[in-house]
Amino acid sequence: MNDLTIDRPDAASAVDPHVVLSADPTLRGRDEGSPGLQALPVAAIAVAALAACGDGTEPEAGTESDADLQAIRRRVRSGYPSPRSDAEAARFLLQAQACATSTDIASVRSGTFAAWLSAQYAKPLGPTGWDWLNARGYATIDSTTRYFDNTYPGDYMIWNQLMTAPDALRKRCALALSEFFVVSLSGLNFAWRSHAVAAWWDLLTAHAFGNFRQLLEAVTLNPAMGYYLNTKGNLKEDPAKGRLPDENYAREVMQLFSIGLYQLNLDGTPKTDAQGNRIESYSQADVTNLARVFTGYDIDMSQNVNTYDPVLNRNIPNTTPARLPMVLNASRHSTLAATFLGVTIPAGTPGATALKTALDTLFNHPNVGPFFGRQMIQRLVTSNPSRSYVARVAAAFNNNGAGVRGDLKAVWSAILLDEEARNTTGLTQVGFGRLREPMLRFVQWGRTFGIASTLGSWKIGDLGNPATQLGQSPLRPPSVFNYFRPGYVPPSTELVANRSVAPEFQIVNESSVGGYLNFLQGVVRNGLYVGAPDQPNAGSNASNGYDITAAYAAELALVTDAVALVKRLALLLCADQLSASTQTLIVEALNATPVTAASTDAVKRNRVAAAVLMVMASAEYLVQK
Repeated sequence: MNDLTIDRPDAASAVDPHVVLSADPTLRGRDEGSPGLQALPVAAIAVAALAACGDGTEPEAGTESDADLQAIRRRVRSGYPSPRSDAEAARFLLQAQACATSTDIASVRSGTFAAWLSAQYAKPLGPTGWDWLNARGYATIDSTTRYFDNTYPGDYMIWNQLMTAPDALRKRCALALSEFFVVSLSGLNFAWRSHAVAAWWDLLTAHAFGNFRQLLEAVTLNPAMGYYLNTKGNLKEDPAKGRLPDENYAREVMQLFSIGLYQLNLDGTPKTDAQGNRIESYSQADVTNLARVFTGYDIDMSQNVNTYDPVLNRNIPNTTPARLPMVLNASRHSTLAATFLGVTIPAGTPGATALKTALDTLFNHPNVGPFFGRQMIQRLVTSNPSRSYVARVAAAFNNNGAGVRGDLKAVWSAILLDEEARNTTGLTQVGFGRLREPMLRFVQWGRTFGIASTLGSWKIGDLGNPATQLGQSPLRPPSVFNYFRPGYVPPSTELVANRSVAPEFQIVNESSVGGYLNFLQGVVRNGLYVGAPDQPNAGSNASNGYDITAAYAAELALVTDAVALVKRLALLLCADQLSASTQTLIVEALNATPVTAASTDAVKRNRVAAAVLMVMASAEYLVQK
């Protein structure tokens, strides 16, 4: 692989002054529309969505007794174990896998929520992103296509995974993990970067139902992470040259990937000293010492075979090093003692032993359960979970009921089966819920309406442009701080006074709202256009160039009945949370253009697309309850 070092992500550009508990003190300072449709007022949509997410106050901290916390350790309560309606089943599915088809709803309703989860946990891994890239010919070494230097195959891979994989729950959980353990395809600059990000994605999916400790080690030794946060090629200290170990990964693995900035109670509230000040989780000395542990690791080139390219006048490695865990070169590993978080690794400790001790120390830190658990609740259920909800999830992380710490299946079950997620109280609470991430809206659209790629190319690229596309694309966050911070508070809103957060609103502005609507208008009606050929069997010879389109089979069957059509969309897209008044407005808009059984296929599809667009543009859809 090319020995290129990635610069540390610029923290100054990622840290917002309104972020709550977000900035490490050491980092501070540093197309065509559907026929007959008019664009909805984008500013009104943004304001309505923001208002719908506000006012999530919580009771005072420290009210739970030790006995209470011990009691909740072994239980994940649910107001009822089975869905009592299609809407309740759909709501569960939209939290668990971001989409709800009629088949999925029937599956959930045939048993209990817990039984459905167990069945999903037992499903085998779906096809890997790595294998998909190879099957599509993206491992070919060619100076014309230069797949080894391009990132777009990685985009095609991840969209294909999210849109088509049979294990939707696993993929949804892996996507949530990708926003906690962050590697960005936009920040990788070495040979076979698309294969590297595929290996990273496959790592997250493989460990999504495993144990946090094993996941943490796999993350640490992954080549993409090694490049992204400078563990790859990190050298031990050299006093003669004034060289010190790179501290990037040591800092971020504590700040972002395990324990956070401040010591936490089980319920996620920060611990304070006698003066009421929050207690920091680690110091600069902890970072400096821990950095010694991560020296000496580099890409495993033991299975590499170079191919000389005369056009580019360079050796091209094979893809294998992009997926093998990094290996230790003992001569480059620091032999100094390392003292951090109350643990000392003696001088001269072998590198593998030192790594195990360091990761065990992080894994067993009391912060991990509430720090990780709260953010996973935010990704799946609600931006402002109650402290008792966080405590129940953290307790499940600490002990799955069988004495096992870090069981991720127990964490997902605790989040999705908790009474706060399952009871109907949240539907009427102003502060409950979360803004749907743009990439999740797109995945939901695709999976709900059966999109398919005629040519099998799945050429959906980077959709991160906020002015013309989604403003977000999977595995492409702008920095190690993700697309948004978990403690982000939109300035000049009621959320500031209510001390509530709305993470996803950090990527919302007038441009992104308009870009989303304009992008959606073209896509829901026409699908996605396939560009020029760049691989075998992936040209632009689909009908009218639109290779990736939605089927809308069930929707077209209802197309002459606007009321029934909107009712179906309200169930599938927002679990019947579309108010009667909003449904009436949409029905009236649809009926302004009559559609009969004799109407052309184009007219019928126009109506379906218009209905989908209006639902997916409504505030009641955008804020998931």
